[in-house]
Amino acid sequence: MTNPTSTTTTPPGARSAPARAGRREWTALGVLMLPLLLVSMDVSVLYFALPAIGADLRPSGTQQLWILDVYGFVLAGLLMTMGAVGDRIGRRRLLLLGAAAFGGTSALAAYAGSAETLIAARAVLGVGGATLMPSTMALLRTMFTDPAERAKAIGLWSGVMTGGIALGSVLSGVLVEHFWWGSVFLVNLPAMALLLLLGPVLLPESKNPEPGRFDWPSVPLSLAAVLPVVYGLKEIPSEGWRPQYVVSLALGLLCAALFVRRQRTAASPLIPPALFRAHGFPPSLVLTLLSAFGMMGSAVFTTQYLQSVLGKSPLAAALWSLLPSVFIGVAAPVTTRLVQRGVHRAHVVAGGFAVAAAGYALLALTGTDSLWLTLAAAGVLACGIVAVMSQLTDLAMGSAPPERAGTASSLLETGTEFGGALGMAVLGSIGTAVYRHEMPSTAPAAARQTLGGALAAATRLPGRTGESLLAAAREAFTRGMHGAAVAGAVLLALAAVGAAATLRRIEAGKK
Repeated sequence: MTNPTSTTTTPPGARSAPARAGRREWTALGVLMLPLLLVSMDVSVLYFALPAIGADLRPSGTQQLWILDVYGFVLAGLLMTMGAVGDRIGRRRLLLLGAAAFGGTSALAAYAGSAETLIAARAVLGVGGATLMPSTMALLRTMFTDPAERAKAIGLWSGVMTGGIALGSVLSGVLVEHFWWGSVFLVNLPAMALLLLLGPVLLPESKNPEPGRFDWPSVPLSLAAVLPVVYGLKEIPSEGWRPQYVVSLALGLLCAALFVRRQRTAASPLIPPALFRAHGFPPSLVLTLLSAFGMMGSAVFTTQYLQSVLGKSPLAAALWSLLPSVFIGVAAPVTTRLVQRGVHRAHVVAGGFAVAAAGYALLALTGTDSLWLTLAAAGVLACGIVAVMSQLTDLAMGSAPPERAGTASSLLETGTEFGGALGMAVLGSIGTAVYRHEMPSTAPAAARQTLGGALAAATRLPGRTGESLLAAAREAFTRGMHGAAVAGAVLLALAAVGAAATLRRIEAGKK
């Protein structure tokens, strides 16, 4: 008679099967979705609250830009540092510390009495966000050791992160319409309180057992590498290739080279070079950057198209933009199921890039009154990108050593930030160049620069003159969107070919 509590002996040379996740792990995944959703929402939650903030706090133009952008800048700059910190002090501990900071600072932001206070609060929110995002993915990596279950969990993670960005702008519009602007920050408090209550019970602690000394000089170098590049890339689409932005990019790239050199020579680097020798991690990082390029590069145009070309109000445009998000939640689980049923991951990722390229192709067919075609293009594009990102995240996190899960997650998130900023800069610049070429030379100077300038100029012109300028500007913007869409489709089609070839070699190397 066998003792039911005894363990099964594993034959020599055989690997024990990964432990299956139970109800506790899946419940914990739901808890981890809370900070992920809120951090992704905070990227866009101020879009409709900004007019009310302006009326109340009266920020200057520069302060208004910082209110919008400082959160994303600090988040991007600290991701690598916080990923490494989590590997050392424990991912659950860092997550809970970040949740406490995020919740407390949200209350400070909600009741800010000046623009300076709100800017400072948004910066601290960025610090909290930088602790939360890599911690959630690293904990997911350690909670789900079975590859099939981990892929399913990562698919859900990708869908929530993408959906949160779309939901943030709509939520801000609804809240500001019924409450005061500070309510967009107070929604963070119940979720963070629930995370602090349930996290210690449901989430396991995990960290690198031999982290080595923390490489403090790498922290300012990483900030100096990320922040100037992200700043330059975010300003170029609206302001053009001005000298200060080119200098910012050059400075960031120089610091990035110094950062890489430091990681290769330091005794205990912030980002160990061995991570890039992990099977599948480097191509996953590059392809993730390209997928973020495709996703954010289209957002520059679709949001403006809905408001300035179709004439939708900001809230109506945000509500319409939610429609494509309905299908995003299906994309990741479907691709995960395809891989689990034996479809080669290289084919699935390449297919996702091809679907996203088809979304750009549809966008290139739009006219100045193509609401449903634009929404369909956005939906197809988003589904393809989410399918790609879920598979690449699973490949990267599965290939990274568990003790480096926080660092690996932070690198993926940083790559996403870079890719999104690069997509907005490159495709935005293409669209702007086409717009300026298509605008009549007789149009006012401001109208020839941007669609917003044309809308403002048209209101000051009489009757049909203003209508004619407005029609020309909308047509020129749509042509610019076409040019950017063609460039995006070509890039993603090339990414599909590259993914098929690269990932097939990786999978072959595993056999």
